[in-house]
Amino acid sequence: MRKIVIINGPNLNFLGKREISKYGTTTYQELVSELEEHAKKTNDLVFFQSNHEGEICDYIQKIINEKIDGVIVNPGAYTHTSVSLRDSLLLLSVPIIEVHISDIKERESFRKTNLINDICEKSFIGHGVNGYKMGIDYLNEK
Repeated sequence: MRKIVIINGPNLNFLGKREISKYGTTTYQELVSELEEHAKKTNDLVFFQSNHEGEICDYIQKIINEKIDGVIVNPGAYTHTSVSLRDSLLLLSVPIIEVHISDIKERESFRKTNLINDICEKSFIGHGVNGYKMGIDYLNEK
């Protein structure tokens, strides 16, 4: 089984409860369950979510030497602001897949800055929670 780490940033723990018109009704726990079901025959999924930039960077540093096959990251708002998250992701030697539930390119102007896109092998943006499944499938096809 291929091991994929899925990292979610701030406010993603409130999926299904905030800005439903942008993020849908699927809760974070429902997302985790859906992804586990989607990948149960092919992957060991590990989930991490934090609202704190330093905790996310610490977690990435923690997994550097673990045997993993890829990382899927939805940094939330840190996509647009966090150089430290970018630098932490650069420490990884596995494929990094970027996911955003909403289409950040079609939102507020401050969301057009993307500090991680160029270091990610692939991005799935604006596909709703299915973007995570697309990321898993992409990593499995490699």
